[in-house]
Amino acid sequence: MSDYRTPASRVRGLGASGHGAGHWIAHRVTAIALFFLAPVFVWMLAMSGAPEPLATRAFLASPAGAIVTLLTLTAGLAHMRTGMLDVIEDYIHKPFTKTLLVLGNTFIAAGLWLITAFALLKLAL
Repeated sequence: MSDYRTPASRVRGLGASGHGAGHWIAHRVTAIALFFLAPVFVWMLAMSGAPEPLATRAFLASPAGAIVTLLTLTAGLAHMRTGMLDVIEDYIHKPFTKTLLVLGNTFIAAGLWLITAFALLKLAL
């Protein structure tokens, strides 16, 4: 009996790296989120009176400004982390170097997000 499935359907979502399409989907979802969020963020910031420091501070301290800023930066940092993770996994072959770079990539993205969240909370409160 012949198997009429394509090789891709036989793989069942697991690619050469063994983690399936999760990174691909996450990268596309964050790209779509950035497609909508980035222009809204830029428009809101421009309409707030930025680059005047008091106007910028008022925008970031407002609930709408803080939420849009945090959503945009969350999507951007997640997009950055996923993209760099794919590059590291595809092109770095030494296990120790790959582990260090993956950890560094994750810690940098998480650290930048924490710094952003802290700054927004400090401005809002």
